[in-house]
Amino acid sequence: MSFWQNKIVLVTGGSSGLGRIIAEEFFHAGAKLTLVGLEENEVEKAAREIGSDVLAVHADITKQDDVNRIFETIRTHWGRLDVLVNNAGRSMRGKILDTTPEQFQSLFDLNVLGTIRCTRAAATMLLEQQGHIVNIGSLAAKSAARYVGAYPVSKFAVAAYSQQLRLELGQEGLHVLLVCPGPIRREQERLYPLEGLEKIPDSARAPGAGVKVKHIDPYWLARKILYYCEHRKPELIVPAKAKFLFAITQLFPTLGDWLVKKNS
Repeated sequence: MSFWQNKIVLVTGGSSGLGRIIAEEFFHAGAKLTLVGLEENEVEKAAREIGSDVLAVHADITKQDDVNRIFETIRTHWGRLDVLVNNAGRSMRGKILDTTPEQFQSLFDLNVLGTIRCTRAAATMLLEQQGHIVNIGSLAAKSAARYVGAYPVSKFAVAAYSQQLRLELGQEGLHVLLVCPGPIRREQERLYPLEGLEKIPDSARAPGAGVKVKHIDPYWLARKILYYCEHRKPELIVPAKAKFLFAITQLFPTLGDWLVKKNS
């Protein structure tokens, strides 16, 4: 029997992209799913396509009332929660000085505070099950890049929050996995829209902001996430060689900055 058989899993941002693929892998491993999405039609469609008895919840995680409703629904429908995947979030493109405080605030509300709202609402149920939190970060959670506005700052905050959760709640049985992937392979690549009036290189508007690494197979990554959760590992960084860059950046910032510029 699969480790995930009949486990209750909630995935935010689960109606498309990596979130949906993570949800599919949990479902195929025997888990019971709840998908949370912003677009009602899309999240219901995704739930139908994944399989029977997949619960769809239309909600905006930047609103506390919606978050409360998500977890009230979980308690009523399933009675418990084993895994929370904090996947909902977005990237952005723009020069740092052209990124306004309002844009920082908007991105933080989704990428950081959305994760915090959902985690706090889920914590009691997860601790009862000695369950799992999966926070989807980015390579930008470990090393900043050019022309991505508030995105690295928001993902650094997710990384710090994940570590704080591990330090305070790991001894109580909560497992927290921070996932820091490079650009994810998509069926149709697209350029991210600018959020200011400035001109930046088209390469910086591509997935990964022009970082020179091979795009990641999302199905492979999703399976790795399940494996890392089952074995209660703290971090998944892909590609693994990026760890060397992160170490160099901490020890030798000038060399780290040069390497980031050279490889993006």
